[in-house]
Amino acid sequence: MQARPLPLAAFALAALSPLALIGLGLALGPGWLWAGFLYMAVLTVILDQLIPLTAGQAEGDEFPAADALLIATGIGALTLLPLATWGVAGASVLTPGQRVLLFFAAGFWLGQVAHPAAHELIHRPRRALFRLGATVYAALLFGQHASAHRLVHHRHVASRDDPNTARAGESFYRFARRAWIGSFREGARAETALRKGAARPGLHPYAAYLAIGLAALTLATLIAGLPGLLTWTGLALHAQSQILLSDYVQHYGLTRARRPDGRLEPVGPAHSWNTAHWFSSAMMLNAPRHSDHHVHPARPFPALALPAPGDAPRLPWPLPLACALALAPRAWRRAMAPHLARCREIRPSSAAPDTAA
Repeated sequence: MQARPLPLAAFALAALSPLALIGLGLALGPGWLWAGFLYMAVLTVILDQLIPLTAGQAEGDEFPAADALLIATGIGALTLLPLATWGVAGASVLTPGQRVLLFFAAGFWLGQVAHPAAHELIHRPRRALFRLGATVYAALLFGQHASAHRLVHHRHVASRDDPNTARAGESFYRFARRAWIGSFREGARAETALRKGAARPGLHPYAAYLAIGLAALTLATLIAGLPGLLTWTGLALHAQSQILLSDYVQHYGLTRARRPDGRLEPVGPAHSWNTAHWFSSAMMLNAPRHSDHHVHPARPFPALALPAPGDAPRLPWPLPLACALALAPRAWRRAMAPHLARCREIRPSSAAPDTAA
């Protein structure tokens, strides 16, 4: 069947429906909470298998409503965090089991929908949009991602200089520790370097990230005391784990060659894993079309194209399912071994790869 472009309304419906279900669950009861949780955990995988993939729209198309969807999702994330904190740790009428359900439903949405929206926002040229995306990351206690992703990851992806590229055979748990610390450090260095010699350097972004994070934790404490503080922190860590899982899966084992002059080869489609599953792509604002994003970082998410399998590596599982598999390192390595071997057969390089196998 011929792939058709996905209308922007489909992105909005897929991304915002679970947020609405979680909100209804807080107001009306556990049935809606279950619906929100099952939407994120089960429905996505089922729908991915039922309907063919869709193509990106033409690069020249205009998307006047795309930024509006990103803004709505960013504001939704900043609203959900305090509401979910109150629902889980505060004076809500939810039972202990329902509070656990709310925690995981909200955490999944923050990691799988709010993160892709914030990621899109930090790539937008308008300062207001960038600041909204950075605020979402800072509220998730992960503000460094707004700097490290743009200034480090996009420059050094698929090389040993990028802390957010997973090496073949490296477990997610080892990667997560290295990536969190490395992205914080390298992002700070990159931002500091930008400000050296500037006549008006302004506030260092890391100061803003830390201030927003502190304000978020103060708000959590005001909402529900120590339980509120622990709940907000737990939601942030849950979302962070999904952000790191996405980075781990989408570049696992892929390498750029380093040329004899010491420079890396240009970033191309072969340096990111993609998935062809339509519904998770819609819900995650085309984040699974990762190769096209790295080749064209400024391209709006509705226009991201899915490269042909011969041009870019493709995973056989939806991205959320691949991330779940990565939590079991032995199973992940066994499942990925033939796909990595196929990549190396299709794209042999005369230059040595930059990351260790």
